[in-house]
Amino acid sequence: MNKTSEYDFTIVVPIYNEIDNMGAIEQRLGDFLKHSSRKACVLLVNDGSSDGSLEAIRDLCRRNPDFYYISLAKNSGLSAAIKAGIDSTFSPLVGYIDADLQTDPEDFNLLLPYADEYALSMGIRAKRKDTLAKKLQSKIANKFRRSMTGDDAIDTGCPLKIIQTPYAKRIPFFTGMHRFLPALISLQNGTVRQVPVRHYPRTAGVSKFSLRNRFWGPLGDCFAFRWMRSRYINYSLGESSFDNQQPKYIAEK
Repeated sequence: MNKTSEYDFTIVVPIYNEIDNMGAIEQRLGDFLKHSSRKACVLLVNDGSSDGSLEAIRDLCRRNPDFYYISLAKNSGLSAAIKAGIDSTFSPLVGYIDADLQTDPEDFNLLLPYADEYALSMGIRAKRKDTLAKKLQSKIANKFRRSMTGDDAIDTGCPLKIIQTPYAKRIPFFTGMHRFLPALISLQNGTVRQVPVRHYPRTAGVSKFSLRNRFWGPLGDCFAFRWMRSRYINYSLGESSFDNQQPKYIAEK
C-alpha cells in the first residue's frame, strides 16, 4: 500500500552504492522529519546497488515508520531513479536530495514556504565545498546550458529541490533529465524560485560523477533538450464529461 498520499511532502533519495552513508541518511533525514514545516516522509530509491545498500535500506525502513523504499531491478542512472520516485509519489509536493548529503535536509524548510506558489523551488549552493576543478566544470557547463535552454537557473545541479507533484509527473524524462528541471518546468509554464542553501564536502562514500558525466555529458544533453523542446506538447483541457480530470494530490489531515 502506497502511503505517500497521507503526507504533504515526499522526499525522494536516489541511492547507488551508498552503504557508508546510510547511517547519516537515517539520522539527518529522520531529524528533519521531526522539524519539517509540512508533514513529510522519505522515499529511498535503490538504483541497483551492489554494496549492501538495499539490505540497509530495508532495515532502515523497518525502524522508521515515515521511511519507505522502492528498488530498481538494475542500475539505471540518476534520472531513472528520480523518475521512479516521482512515479511512486502521491503527496502534493515531491522533493529530491542526493544521498551524499552535501546539502542539508533541514534546508527544505527554506524552500517549503515557496512550494505552494512556485511549481519548482530549488536551492543554490552557497559557498560550495567542492574542489576547484569540480566548481570550474560546473560553472562552464551551467553557462553553456543556460545559453541553450534560455532558463535563468543559477545552479541547476544543486540536489535540493521541491516540485509540485502534478508538474513533476508531467516532466518529459530522458537520460540527463535531472540537469534540466528548471527548463522542463518552464515548458509547462511553471514558475521557479531559487533560494541559497548550505553545502558541505562529501564525508563518506565515493562520488559517482567524473569529468565525463559532469561536463561532457551535460553538453551533449543540451542538444537533446533543444530537440525535445521544439517538439514538446503543452495543452490544457477546456471541458470534459469526466468528473475528475486530474488526481487531487491532497494529503489527509
